[in-house]
Amino acid sequence: MQGTSPQITELLLAWNGGDEQALERLIPLVHDELHRLAHRYMAGERSDHPLQTTALVNEAYLRLVDSSRVRWQNRAHFFAVSAQLMRRILVDAARSRQKEKRGGDAIRVTFDEALSISHEPTPALIALDDALKTLAAIDARKSKVVELRFFGGLSVDETAEVLKVSSVTVMRDWAMAKAWLLRELDTRR
Repeated sequence: MQGTSPQITELLLAWNGGDEQALERLIPLVHDELHRLAHRYMAGERSDHPLQTTALVNEAYLRLVDSSRVRWQNRAHFFAVSAQLMRRILVDAARSRQKEKRGGDAIRVTFDEALSISHEPTPALIALDDALKTLAAIDARKSKVVELRFFGGLSVDETAEVLKVSSVTVMRDWAMAKAWLLRELDTRR
């Protein structure tokens, strides 16, 4: 996918400019990577999850196409937004299921538990999402680094590019955010 990065960026910018055909040419170039992101998310979900990988990709496509207010910068920005949308779709589905089943009470877990694949990851995803929201209120960039690196699967350099900071800053934020999240999730237990 790296080899098509300039082409993806060019098509995103054309799409920004109102070229609908650019979107049609963009979709085949990003489909495999979006499917990989969705598969990564779905790997931690139960086998009977109401959304499957392809459905998650399709829902993300619908939201991406509908998000005309986004000003695409480049490939990394596109995949970061895509990862954020997929995370939001899954968290919303998890919250909805949990509300129906248990009245909406989230189970408290450690950061390690939230990051590991388990048989019941939905409460862990909700707990991690809640902790990330708290971190975002304290330090938005550190929260964004976690989102881009962990959920988006972006490299340090890609994350730095999206956030317009140095790679060293990303590594420092990543380490500090992980430590903060570990402590936060542990206190929520």
